[in-house]
Amino acid sequence: MTSSNNGHLAVLIDADNAQAAVARELIAEVARYGTATVKRAYGDWTTPNLASWKDTLHDLAIQPVQQFRHTTGKNATDSALIIDAMDLLHGGKVDGFCIVSSDSDFTRLATRIREAGLSVYGFGEKKTPKPFVAACDKFVFTEILRPAVATATAAAAGSQPDPADQTLEPLQPLLATAVATAAREDGWAALSGIGSLIGKNHPSFDERNYGFKKLGELVRAQPYLDVKAVPVADGSPNVHLYVRLKQGQ
Repeated sequence: MTSSNNGHLAVLIDADNAQAAVARELIAEVARYGTATVKRAYGDWTTPNLASWKDTLHDLAIQPVQQFRHTTGKNATDSALIIDAMDLLHGGKVDGFCIVSSDSDFTRLATRIREAGLSVYGFGEKKTPKPFVAACDKFVFTEILRPAVATATAAAAGSQPDPADQTLEPLQPLLATAVATAAREDGWAALSGIGSLIGKNHPSFDERNYGFKKLGELVRAQPYLDVKAVPVADGSPNVHLYVRLKQGQ
């Protein structure tokens, strides 16, 4: 649903609240949205709980930012990340931010950045509070970046989310609403328009959450949708996909 662009992005990682195990996949995911010209990870690197990050920082050229815990119960790491984000925002050298955390404390930061006209991409676990998810232009659940989990999910090829997973919205009403909104007079809607509408209204939507690599694959698997491929006019092998609700839906 997204494509790479040349925007400069600042990747700011709350290492106290993110897992090093998915860092490599996370940086690869960031490349879908732009070029990571700033990569920083914040935490108290004197503590043993961040030991798993140390090799990862070197391998991925992520700059560690030391923040001592001066007071118990106060999150100095969050404060340092927010201050740096505002400095970068006013410096005018980046086009967007990637905030890596499952902490709702960054909700206001995300909204402030968007108020300034820059994009915000959030990355966190499914436990991330909804206000932070909604404050981002796009939010990626890091569970889908874990190779073993992603492979198992794709193999299952389930078109519906686990009913127990409250982080995922029911697929049929989400898709049906987008198709109906984007539809032309003949009832057909361009897949690109559907994807754009869903992305604007549901920042955490990602076809990979439902076991599919592409949005086209997801809509083809839905029994309540018709899908047709229209060849591109220039004679190339590419096609445009169009979707409509089946009669009676």
